Amino acid sequence: MSGARGRSGGSRWRVDEPPVTGAAAQDPEPDQEQVARAIALRMLTDAPRSRAQLEQAMARKAVPEEVAAAVLDRFTEVGLVDDAQYAELVVRSRHAERGLSSRALRAELRRRGVEDDVSQEALAQLSPEQEEATARRLVARKLASTAGLDAPVRIRRTLGALGRKGYPPGLVARLVREELAASQELASRDRSAQDQVDGPRVDEATGVRPLDDLLDEVGTGED
Repeated sequence: MSGARGRSGGSRWRVDEPPVTGAAAQDPEPDQEQVARAIALRMLTDAPRSRAQLEQAMARKAVPEEVAAAVLDRFTEVGLVDDAQYAELVVRSRHAERGLSSRALRAELRRRGVEDDVSQEALAQLSPEQEEATARRLVARKLASTAGLDAPVRIRRTLGALGRKGYPPGLVARLVREELAASQELASRDRSAQDQVDGPRVDEATGVRPLDDLLDEVGTGED
């Protein structure tokens, strides 16, 4: 009996302990500043974030705006939140890893809540020459990966691929023309002789249509 009473007493004691799960285990009135700090620290440990991204995460957890602002102001003061540095990091990494153009990067920074003036300063590190060099590498890579396909298909896919990365169609068309000419995939042709041919012009020696005709056929818009 004493053992039973002991077990019963132990059971009563365990019931009195605070539960470790469920709604009753939560503080009915949590310290909102601590919640905000925990959210920010967890997200920043994962990866750099913009201030707007942290604000949105805190709002989803019902942290009052004034509390979120105070915490983020403090994080900004100590350098844990810095939209200028964040924007520069996004521009460098996304251009290097995915080849995104300044146009696409500007749109991505806007989606991440970075102010336009901050984005513009970060994008200044990307020169027009650097952007064109990246576009040329992407064109060469896409043309190489589609070498077994018909020329119109290769051109269309290259225009579409770079268009999705934000490069203007005119620039891509010029680079396609230069890359194909440099690789001698389209032979030089006598324009004056081709003007006498009915229908699409074809090089008599190679049977290849001029690149300008192919570009006109597929268009220069994005897929």
